[in-house]
Amino acid sequence: MLEVPDAQALTGAALDHIKADEFMPDEERSHAEAAVREDESEALAYLVDPTDLVLDIPGVELAQASWSSEPVEYDPESMEWDLDEEDGDFDEEPDNA
Repeated sequence: MLEVPDAQALTGAALDHIKADEFMPDEERSHAEAAVREDESEALAYLVDPTDLVLDIPGVELAQASWSSEPVEYDPESMEWDLDEEDGDFDEEPDNA
């Protein structure tokens, strides 16, 4: 999980990254800038290369990556934000005591 406290800074950084890409064609640059201004997940996609996230993990090859974003308010007291809690997607064996 990544928290981005300043969406404008994220967008600005992505726009700077796009402007600095000397190999990007002008038509693609215009489209990229518009997408980044419209959606923070697009801005993130221009700043983070998903291949770099898994490059050093043995046996892992990236097949596909996608981004999405959703504004939420962080509440440290909420059970939703307990990152150490099990997700409950598997059957746990009952305690036999």
